[in-house]
Amino acid sequence: MKLAYYPGCTLKTKAKNLEDAALAVLAKLGVEVHEMPRWNCCGAVFSLADDDLIHQAAPVRNMIRAAQEGADTLVTICSQCYNTLARANNLMRSDEEKRDTLNRFMDEEPDYAGELEVLHLLGFLRDHVGWDVVRQHVVRPLEGLRLAPFYGCTMLRPTEVAVGGESATIFSELIEVLGATPVQWAAAEECCGSYQVLANPEGANLRLKRVLGAANQAKADALVLSCPLCEYNLGTRQRHVLEETNELSPVPTFYFTQLLAIALGVEPEVCRFDLNGSAALELLTQRELVAVAAS
Repeated sequence: MKLAYYPGCTLKTKAKNLEDAALAVLAKLGVEVHEMPRWNCCGAVFSLADDDLIHQAAPVRNMIRAAQEGADTLVTICSQCYNTLARANNLMRSDEEKRDTLNRFMDEEPDYAGELEVLHLLGFLRDHVGWDVVRQHVVRPLEGLRLAPFYGCTMLRPTEVAVGGESATIFSELIEVLGATPVQWAAAEECCGSYQVLANPEGANLRLKRVLGAANQAKADALVLSCPLCEYNLGTRQRHVLEETNELSPVPTFYFTQLLAIALGVEPEVCRFDLNGSAALELLTQRELVAVAAS
């Protein structure tokens, strides 16, 4: 297996805490990945319009680039990027007419027919590294933490690209490997509000209140995420919603890569907790999972 790594746009800016922690984890596990040298935006979302093939050019071009590097597997971390790339890959595999149209349109690129395997990092860790191997590398178990896995919209939908299969267990499996307790709660597969935060902020706030309310009811210490948009809505915007009501308690948010990195002994500074809300690092410090506050 030769791995190509696709970071996506947000992991180079607002979500450096998602990427930096992930790369440190892979180094700890002895996994060598190579960032694609000529990647472009994945397209952000998979177009649902049947005749909107131009929207598929961006994700398909990324897979062509990875194949040109000799890779047979493309690993992503952001669940939105994974969803877009994996669905475009399936399109190129399954629809001969659309595949031919796209290949003819991108006439300066090599033809592509879905030869790559597109994997989310969680799926790669479970199916190719193995939970037992990850567990062997845990040096700082996250004991005592009650963590609520938040899958959101794009990790499990549609079923043909669901990370880890159709049932929502892969996040919980990871949490258990790290020594924490996965919380069973009502909002694990809810939408965070997505881009409605721009078009309909009041509606997005209602989604956020539902998620926070479910996390409070389940007595979760924190939410675990894989999507920068979910982090923005549930993390960055959380304080604005809490100011509107006294019925909800704050819930820290983490990317799964940050918690994985801490459990594997990565220094907290590498995890860029400065990009999380302050409550995230405070929680780890209070539970003595990090020795000092990272700046």
